[in-house]
Amino acid sequence: MQQLDWSNLPFGYVKTHYNVRCKYKDGKWGELQISDSESLPLHIASTALHYGQQAFEGMKAYRGKDNKIRLFRWEENASRLQRSAEGIHMAPVPTELFKQAVVKAVKLNQDFVPPYGTGASLYIRPMLFGSGAEVGVRPASEYMFVVFVTPVGPYFKEGFNPVKIAIVRDSDRAAPLGTGTFKVGGNYAASLRGTIKAQKAGYGAPMYLDCVEKKYIDEIGAANFFGIKDKTYITPKSSSILASITNMSLTTLAEDLGLKVDRRPVPVEELETFEEVGACGTAAVISPIGEVNDLDSGKVYKFCKDGKPGPISKKLYDTLVGIQYGDIDDKHGWITVIE
Repeated sequence: MQQLDWSNLPFGYVKTHYNVRCKYKDGKWGELQISDSESLPLHIASTALHYGQQAFEGMKAYRGKDNKIRLFRWEENASRLQRSAEGIHMAPVPTELFKQAVVKAVKLNQDFVPPYGTGASLYIRPMLFGSGAEVGVRPASEYMFVVFVTPVGPYFKEGFNPVKIAIVRDSDRAAPLGTGTFKVGGNYAASLRGTIKAQKAGYGAPMYLDCVEKKYIDEIGAANFFGIKDKTYITPKSSSILASITNMSLTTLAEDLGLKVDRRPVPVEELETFEEVGACGTAAVISPIGEVNDLDSGKVYKFCKDGKPGPISKKLYDTLVGIQYGDIDDKHGWITVIE
């Protein structure tokens, strides 16, 4: 095994020992298979390549100071992958099969789970795609479920420090009645235009507005948005954004802290009234936002004026990460310890 600088890992791919695979054929799922190959045999007419029948999940395994490895709310990832599969007419992965594959992938690569205290974790990527050959536009009859893992550092290079975000109006990542609520690759392909534009302008990620009126905040690239004001945790309600498991968890923790939770359409002009704003998701956990620049109007919204994350964002971050690593009591039953 290669020597890794655990405390300075990027958020990227590192080869590990094994991945886990399972085939759906003749109307049923087969047995789990273990592979040390980083490649997949794929038919040139597979529906994944031609018609975008592909979905995936992002989750992590964490090593605590007791050296135990923990999964966070894996059942929600299994459920979301099933919703994505049904949304684009793929064979859903049964919950128990999902768990077995994830646990096996982590155990086979447990020496890649970063040590406690390094700020790194083991990223887990379950993915499902149409492997069967079709030339007409129709669902495949065969599917492949794969789980691979890789150790990662922070998603944003700033870590838990304020990031700069740019409002993008000339592209959309998803439509209200499209696939925005499913975790499918096509949404991320559509988001690349805005992501590259924001990065070229010197910003970490794009902020997308609703694709109908361009009046309401939808998502921040690959993360959900939240704002804090008047002791209330506010996050957008929209028919075109992905239901973030991290955001779901933060709303519960916000209520634990005595905050109200308000999920509703959030007008972009409301940005100037927030005390704190952030992006949240599995990869980033919470990324406090220090600046939002509307590239079209030139209006700039400033937060974290002392250069530090807001107190509520920090408390939410510390609490969630503490639960994930086993430092804080898991009173909601979110953690599964891998024995």
